[in-house]
Amino acid sequence: MQKNTFEARFKTKTGRLCLDFTNTVDWHASAHPEETLSTYGDLLRWAEGARILPPDKARSFLAASQEKPALAGSALAQAVELREAIYRILSSEARGGEGAADDLSVLNKAVASSISNARLEKSDGGFDWNWTLSPSRLDSILWPVAWSAAGLLTSEAIERVGECDDEKGCGWLFFDTSRNRSRRWCDMRDCGNRAKSRRHYRKSHVTA
Repeated sequence: MQKNTFEARFKTKTGRLCLDFTNTVDWHASAHPEETLSTYGDLLRWAEGARILPPDKARSFLAASQEKPALAGSALAQAVELREAIYRILSSEARGGEGAADDLSVLNKAVASSISNARLEKSDGGFDWNWTLSPSRLDSILWPVAWSAAGLLTSEAIERVGECDDEKGCGWLFFDTSRNRSRRWCDMRDCGNRAKSRRHYRKSHVTA
């Protein structure tokens, strides 16, 4: 899969795997969200672009999904369910609310599967968790995502998760690295510029 294809379809790079995963829906907080993970192939393209899978392994997963379409459909449904649970939990945290117990149950189930298949490996500068992702488990590409969400939720970094303040319901989540945590938009070039334009338009019409 070509890099520009990934960037055209999955635009965000937050620095947190689980946040990028929640942003595979456009206009997530609107009345008409736009799904980008419509097929298992879409999920694989995202996983490859997110560097969960190298290209050769992604091709193996794709071949397995074509041989077992029912399992691929089940894995896609799990992915969407997990994504929405993570999104609602993190969106609630970003806005100071309380997440639903059902969503936490979905995430806990995925985390349990992730933990049971994780192993410690030596890495540059120390040790890290890793997984053997196999086409025999088409849902295994979700293990790093669940682990990422658990790690974010149990760290102080959770306080830096924000949700785009676009009034039309962008809904994308971001990781706020600003010193005073004042970021409001997923991307200043997109929603931020639209908001500035709307404010300018309203101000000019009020003062005209």
